Parts: sequence; structure tokens; C-alpha cells
Amino acid sequence: MKMGVGLGRLCLTRLTLSHFRSYRRGVVETDGRPVAIHGPNGAGKTSLLEAVSMMSPGRGMRRAAAEDLIRRPEALGWKLTAVLRSLHQVHELETMAEPGTARSVRIDGKAVAQAGLGRVARVLWLVPSMDRLWIEGAEGRRRFLDRMTLSFDPSHAEVSLAYEKAMRERNRLLKDMVRDEHWYVALEGQMAEAGAKIMANRAAALELLRAATEDAATAFPAPELAMRHAEGDLPDGAEGLRRALAEGRRRDLSAGRTLIGPHRIDLEAHWAAKGIAARDASTGEQKALLISLILANARALAEDFGAPPILLLDEVAAHLDADRRAALYDEVCALGAQAWMTGTGAELFTELGARAQHLRVTEEAGESRVEEAA
Repeated sequence: MKMGVGLGRLCLTRLTLSHFRSYRRGVVETDGRPVAIHGPNGAGKTSLLEAVSMMSPGRGMRRAAAEDLIRRPEALGWKLTAVLRSLHQVHELETMAEPGTARSVRIDGKAVAQAGLGRVARVLWLVPSMDRLWIEGAEGRRRFLDRMTLSFDPSHAEVSLAYEKAMRERNRLLKDMVRDEHWYVALEGQMAEAGAKIMANRAAALELLRAATEDAATAFPAPELAMRHAEGDLPDGAEGLRRALAEGRRRDLSAGRTLIGPHRIDLEAHWAAKGIAARDASTGEQKALLISLILANARALAEDFGAPPILLLDEVAAHLDADRRAALYDEVCALGAQAWMTGTGAELFTELGARAQHLRVTEEAGESRVEEAA
């Protein structure tokens, strides 16, 4: 392990990949600086970032099933290990999955639930598929909102799972046209309790983002964010949501699904300086708005968690001109975050110079390799 990483930081100092995606084996050692990764399309750059994203709860930045991460044709199962410097502690992280099994997680040699990763690390990402966030369906924006919320409160994942489980049971009753209210009461109570916590967590996250944006000196436009429910205002608190679910049963029976709740929230972004909604901005402007949100999330986490998060910025230079690209690198370095960034050519990271560690990824005969760039 390389030395020189200061205390009070959050970064990976070593990452080992075994039979993960296109990597038979890969080892990366870092010194805490941003990591600039270049290589041709299809070489395995994104898979390297995806491996880092698996050091957080959930299915990673590609939302892939554990089975899909297994290297083919061997199909032996995959394993990722990492050394994480988190504030004033060092942790050994391990996550793996064998064919036909869910992934497991160990921290410092002890088996833990995935939520345990969120208690020692914070990982944020921006991937090309998110470039259309503002012009596609509400589901992607809701998932984006929940990822930001989860970065502040790892327990948000457990609350969300409890809500979704109860809602699936209620939806099953609705589809079966069950009308006896006694079947619904307990489920709606569970949904109301979890749903109220979900909304409170989301609101708290948006407030932290607003505070992190207000006084920030940044080259990127700061969007104003708001939550909107598909059916109008969502009742406040658990009791209000419970009543709304009970009152909406007849309509929900007709629809065969639950029509009110936090699962129907949309995230709206408005660019105040231009007086336009994010969906009406140009492609480059939408990218800049997304970067602004990721940076605001990182600044807020630096205050809330005690260190800036690990950032994963896949093909981040796309749709950015040279000036804005340089501004992004300056902000990442000023923040003190370990940002893992990818691009097709080394020239995309010229402005970083010695402020970053530069890696090159290549692929031969279906196997990816990573090495220090000259």
C-alpha cells in the first residue's frame, strides 16, 4: 500500500478484482489523489469504476445483478477486495458472489449486511446513462434522488425496502380484487410509517443540498430542486398517508395498483438563472446541471460525514468544453475528493497534470488490464 494519504480522508488505497466482468485479475494501488483512467472504448474502464461502486450498498452504478458481474466463460464467481481509508480508520472490504447466489459483504473480516458499507464509506457516481435524466421518466429521477438521500443516511435503504415489500403485498390484494378492509389495514400502516420516513429523509437531503449550493463558488449552474407527486400534494406524516391509502382503495382497486405514496414522487430541477426547467436546457447544460448536483452532494457530505465522498465520473468529459472540464478538475481537487474518472484519451486529463494518478486500461483476447500510465 502506498503512503502519503492524510487522515480525515475517504479513499481506496488498494482495489483488487478477481473474475469481475472482463477482468480475470486486476490490482490498483492509489495514493488518495484523483484517478484519471483512459483507454479505448470497450477496454474495461467503466467496469473498473463499477468495481469501486460495489463498495457501497445496492447493485452498483450499472444496477447489475450479481450473476451478470461474473467473468465469462469461466463463470467461477467474482470477488472484489479493497483497503479503505475512512476518516481516521482503515478498513478491509470484501464483496463477492458465486454463481446462483446473492453477493456477500465482509468488513474487517466480519460478515455484514450491505448497509454496513454505507456506514464506513460514501460513494457517488455520474454515468453517461444519466445524461438523459431530465427528459426521461420519473423513475430514473426518483432513483437519483434516493441515491443522494442514501449517501446522507444509509438507513434509507432499509426503510425503502420495508415500504416496497408492504406495497407489493397491497398491490397483490388489489389485483386479486380483495375488498375486505381488514386485509389492508396492517399493510397500509406499514407503508405509512415507512413512507413518512422516506419523505422526511428525502426532504432532509434536499435541504442539505440547498445549503451546500447557496454559498458555493462554482463554475457550474446551481439548479433549484423540488419534489412533486404525480397525484398532487402528498399528505404529511404517517397518519396523513395512512388515511390517504385507506381513502384511495376504491380507485386503487380499479387501477390494480397503489396510486399514492412516495413511489410516485418526481424530482424537478429548475435553472433559476435562465428561468428554465432542466428538461428544456441544452444537452451540455443538462450535463452541467448534473455535475453541479454531484458536486453539491459531495460538499454536503464533506460537512455531514466528515470527509468528501469517493466520486465515480464515467466519461465525464463528454459534452464539456475545455474550460468547463478544467473547472471541474479544479473543483474536484479543491474538494479533496478521490475522484475516479474515465475518458478515451489521456489528453482529456491534461489539465489535471500531477494532481492526479493516471492509469491506462487495455483489453486483449477478452481480458482487461490496468497499469500506470507513463
